[in-house]
Amino acid sequence: MATIQDIINSYKDKPGGIIEAYHAVQREYNYLPEEAVEYAARVFGISAAQAFGVATFYSYLSVAKRGQYIIRMCESAPCHIAGADILIKTFEDELGIKVGETTADGKFTLELTECVGQCQGTPVITINSMPYVDMNPEQVPAVLALCK
Repeated sequence: MATIQDIINSYKDKPGGIIEAYHAVQREYNYLPEEAVEYAARVFGISAAQAFGVATFYSYLSVAKRGQYIIRMCESAPCHIAGADILIKTFEDELGIKVGETTADGKFTLELTECVGQCQGTPVITINSMPYVDMNPEQVPAVLALCK
């Protein structure tokens, strides 16, 4: 696993580097640890508050520790109409957590997101950014089993 410092340093001279660095750190750690935000502030020459502001502005980035598998339910209008509320309830029941929580074993985090650009196959979830289209509650156990 690459260190936070190595990851951030590799983006320090690129335009928009802080955002790219945050994405790279999150790919490695599944979230942005506090030390990553603090280190990014120093490397990019901004205040800690500004670095935290960038980290929390984009919904795809998370400063909270998350599970190994991040399940994101699209809550756009097309997915909502297609049954996203029933699907998310099924995930909550199967995992024993609510939206915004992580399972006790650290394996799954359940989140909501805006449109993921797969409106032709609603409702849509992503697991670690991989889209699963035309989901229905009956598919939930099988999809979760793919992660185990």
